[in-house]
Parts: sequence; structure tokens; C-alpha cells
Amino acid sequence: MNKLLIFCTVALTAFLQSCVSGVEISVTNPSAFERSEMVELTADSLMKLPAGKAFIVKNSQGEKIPSQLTYNGKLIFQTELKPGESKNYKIFADDPETYPAKTYGRFIKERKEDFAWENDRVAFRIYGHELIQTDGPSNGIDLWYKRTSDLIIDKWYNAELENGISYHEDHGEGMDAYSVGRSLGGGAMAPYINDSLILNENYVRHEVLENGPLRTTFRLYYNDLVIDSVPVSETRTISLDAGSQFTKITQEYGVDKVITVAAGIVKHPGSPDALAARTESGVAAIVCEEPVTPATGMVYVGLVFPSGIEKDITKSYTIFHPKKKVWETHSHVLGVTTYQPGRPITYYAGFGWEKWGFPTLTDFQTYIGYFSKALEEPLIIKKL
Repeated sequence: MNKLLIFCTVALTAFLQSCVSGVEISVTNPSAFERSEMVELTADSLMKLPAGKAFIVKNSQGEKIPSQLTYNGKLIFQTELKPGESKNYKIFADDPETYPAKTYGRFIKERKEDFAWENDRVAFRIYGHELIQTDGPSNGIDLWYKRTSDLIIDKWYNAELENGISYHEDHGEGMDAYSVGRSLGGGAMAPYINDSLILNENYVRHEVLENGPLRTTFRLYYNDLVIDSVPVSETRTISLDAGSQFTKITQEYGVDKVITVAAGIVKHPGSPDALAARTESGVAAIVCEEPVTPATGMVYVGLVFPSGIEKDITKSYTIFHPKKKVWETHSHVLGVTTYQPGRPITYYAGFGWEKWGFPTLTDFQTYIGYFSKALEEPLIIKKL
């Protein structure tokens, strides 16, 4: 047997052994509070998968736990850790497994091209271009208050469209009671030029990048905005992890110079003053409490900016609605920052509901505080 063949045989044997024996890792919570979140590993750093095989994750009891290989080459799975606690996991190659979906998103062609997405905690939607014909432009983020861990997007749409059962009323699983209109809704971003928002119209094209079981990611494309007489492209890449109250948004503009941008929460009439906070490293958070109604109770909407913001302000504007033929006044709580060419901004938008885990504003403030702190204190992952 020649040396090259011997070398290849040894290399193949080592490769197969590594796939069978797998890789062991420890995951440690460095924080002084309990963490329940997604572990994320670069798949290439683990092993090369044989054809037809998938990554399988086992906990220290030898139980297989749900995992997902993401579109951008990450292996993810959920963990729960007490302060300072470590847990060990084994990752190896085996036949693919099917796990129950905890996240889901879909283009709703049958409802004027909505795009809706959800996990086991929250649900959102953004309006498609077809809706402009009847309702006028509206590119903000809509919030669907759900109080079930079940995935409800298809169920609610089917009930509304086929049986006339409105998802604007609570039939035991939650409802859509959030008003967006010509605003940023619950966390969209827009250029903020000369102290004014430049609002785009509804998205025109979508691309689903992955769809569960633990993370759903999609990308929305918009018609060009015009800033200082120059057309500017806009895309949003949005993802949602199982178990999280917040959806992740990466906003990108095709500019060749620095511009000011703002992500915001529409401030509905009767809403109290917003609250803002920053961690020691500059992670910024904004919380806006919705007006209380008999149907909804208390709802808290939040934004988190990992790279911080320059200021938070409350800003109102008046706009003419092209379909209703009336003037409307909208108010936002805005997180204002600078957008650098070629450097997309990533931030988080989400909410908590009195009827699904957040009885008080303090409860949601605690959650958003821990969420912000976790961004600056990543889980510690080591190979064993």
C-alpha cells in the first residue's frame, strides 16, 4: 500500500471516529441571573458532516435535545442555566431528526401579502404591497398578542378569512389589538433626516432563509427611498428564536454617506411617558407602555440596541392619509443613532403582555434588563 493511500485511510478513519464520538462542550452562565436562551456555535468549528448526516445534540443525561443548523452555518439549541451554572453537551453526526416547531413564519398571499412570524411567546406581522391599494402605505411592525405556546398564525388567518372569526377579538389564545397605521408600529426603523422620519412604503419582495424549528429568519426588500434627491435601497433581515420576547432586526440602507436613523415605538393616545435605560457597556433599551383597555389589559413594548443609541426622544408629526383623505397625527418614542455606509444596524423589538407572563411593568422591565445584560455577557462556550 503506498504512502498516499495509507495517509488517506488514516485521515478517513479519524474523520469517521470524530463523527461517531462527537465533540463535547461546556456552556457556562457568567451572569448573576438565570438565563434561558439559545446556544449558538459555528458549525465549521465542530466537525465536517458526512453526506446525509446532521448534527445531533445530547445533554449530560444522554437525551437528544432539539437543535437547528441555520442558513448561515450556525448550530443552535436552547439551554437554561442558573447564575454561574455550567452544563455539558455532546454534539455528533447522525441521521437527521425532526423536532416540533417552536418558530414559524409565512408569506400570507391570501391576506394582501402580509408576512407574519411567531414563536412560542409572541407574534408579529408586516404589511405587503397589495394592502396599499385599500389601506394606504404602512410599513411599521404589527404586534399580535398571543397567550398560548401553540403556533397560531395559520389558525387565526384561516378563521378570519374562511369563517369570519376576527383575530381582533380574543377567543382564548390572544388577539391583534395593536394599531400601526402610518407609523413605525412596534419597532421599525427609518431614516431620520432634519428631525423628520422618512417612512418607506410596504415591502415588495420577501425571502425566507430558514423556518424553524428553533429559529425563523426572513428578508424583506423595499422600493428605494429618496434621501437628498438620491435613491436609497432598504432591506430588513428579521429573525425570531424560540422562547424569546424579542425579534432580531438587521436594517440595511444602500447609502454612500453617513445618515441619521431612528427605530421607534408608536406612542398611542393615553400612553404614559416611555422609560429608557443603558447598561455599563452602552446597550440601550426603551420601554413604552400601551394604553390599558378592558380587552387587552397591560401591554409593554420594548426596543434593545446592542450598539447603543445617541439619544431617545418623543416626536410627533402630522401626515395626510391618501385613502382616508384625512390628516393624522402620530407620535413615536425614538432611539436615534448614526448609520455608517456598509454597516447594517442590528437591534431587537418585542413586547410583554399582562395575560402571558408579565403581570406588571416591573416584570417586563426586569426581563428587558436581563436581556440587555445578556448581550454584553455572552454565554461561555468551551470544548472539553
